[in-house]
Amino acid sequence: MIILENHIGRISVSAEYLTEIVRHTVCDCFGVADMCSVNTFRTAVSSITKGRFFRRRGVVIHIEDDGTIAIDLHIKVSYGTSITAVTESIGHKVSFTVEEITGIRVSCITIYVDDMNI
Repeated sequence: MIILENHIGRISVSAEYLTEIVRHTVCDCFGVADMCSVNTFRTAVSSITKGRFFRRRGVVIHIEDDGTIAIDLHIKVSYGTSITAVTESIGHKVSFTVEEITGIRVSCITIYVDDMNI
């Protein structure tokens, strides 16, 4: 749970909601084929169950001491797209969307390209 206090009042944002915002934003970006799981066990279970378990795959959110958040993303890109262009687009779009919807400032987004869709 992330709690933000400002002139309007106190706002609570759950980690699940924030994770879903990030996942939907990343999956809508050009060149992103899918999100990848963070570890091998989750990758295997997710592929067998067609994603019914471990829905938070590919997104890790860290709450910093100063009230900002840092986001780690694990993605699969489409073959033939510029990885640099895709990662820059994701960084800008995720940062803007999270700050616009929740009001929480994003301090850092780290993007790991784990796979390529051929």
